[in-house]
Amino acid sequence: MNQNEKMYRILVINPGSTSTKVSLFENEKPRFEKSLFHDAPILLQFPHVNDQIPFRYQVILDMLKEEGIDPASIDAFVGRGGSAQTQPGGITVVDQKLNDDTTAAVGGSEHPAKLGVMLAWKFSQAFDRPAYTLNPTNVDEYGDLARLTGIRGLYRVSHSHVLNQKAVAEYDARQLGKRYEEMNYIVAHIDGGITVSAHDHGRMVDGNMGADGEGAFTPTRIGSVPVLSLLDYIEAHSVKEVRLMCSRAGGFVSLFGTADSDVIHQKVEEGDRKATLVWQTMIYQICKMIGEMSAVLCGKVDAILLTGGLMRFGDIAEGIERRCGFIAPIRVYPGEMEQEAMAYPTLRVLRGELTPRTYSGEPVWKGFEGADFS
Repeated sequence: MNQNEKMYRILVINPGSTSTKVSLFENEKPRFEKSLFHDAPILLQFPHVNDQIPFRYQVILDMLKEEGIDPASIDAFVGRGGSAQTQPGGITVVDQKLNDDTTAAVGGSEHPAKLGVMLAWKFSQAFDRPAYTLNPTNVDEYGDLARLTGIRGLYRVSHSHVLNQKAVAEYDARQLGKRYEEMNYIVAHIDGGITVSAHDHGRMVDGNMGADGEGAFTPTRIGSVPVLSLLDYIEAHSVKEVRLMCSRAGGFVSLFGTADSDVIHQKVEEGDRKATLVWQTMIYQICKMIGEMSAVLCGKVDAILLTGGLMRFGDIAEGIERRCGFIAPIRVYPGEMEQEAMAYPTLRVLRGELTPRTYSGEPVWKGFEGADFS
């Protein structure tokens, strides 16, 4: 760092379905990164995802104390986002309106990513510093064909791991000496939640609504289930229970009582028949999603990018290569690039090099132009 260059501290808050990842950046340099795992039985003590705020806020405060960081010394807080009205891509100021719409989940999804905006706002109010969010889960770049369903008035919307998917795609393009806007990608984020999206020349044009019960089942989510079978299940249980299973209590949690993938994979390595079947079925379902997205891109796919925390398990990449390697080259980026992706634009805002968006409170898409589906 130039001796005369001002040093900015940026706290990056990234809540997931099974963890809270926090990083402190001093300008471009990460001072530390911590990822705290929260097993499903702990989080399920909270009736609603919003009820986790005091718990996760205290976790972050305790971690800052352990690192010897005074929160008042931080210049900006940036959190992962989602659940508000659909938004354009890019960096956005977190204000009262965005916080309120996120809290109320006016966009219709209760993805844990929403807690990033809410936590950033809580820190912002407590320490009088600005808060931002970048590429929340509800960034909307879909085309009309990706929206319509067979039920009048019911439409698909964009709920995905937009932040990491775009960060990984942009990184891969740079490694090739190209721009994200020049490439066609299928990007699969594989972790506590799993989303697979088609990226057509810089726009995420389709993908599964992971937290809404669509796609592969995951450590915490049910994935796609036949509708009539699900209705039978609801009759014997409750809508509330199924809503919870869509985001926090399905998948491994329902089948094993834990979302801890390391525990499940250890059972696989030990030859446990149930664990092996469940693990291989998850991989099989991911492959089917990749095949769907290749059709969206008319088979013109430059690469399939695999990212997310579960890519630490090599057998997932091997299984996908076996079934999908014919579509396009497969490249693996274990973990996430979300922390840097949030920190660097925030630093540019603090330096006056970038102007953030202001949340409008209006959805990106307001209906099919020239067609009456009312």
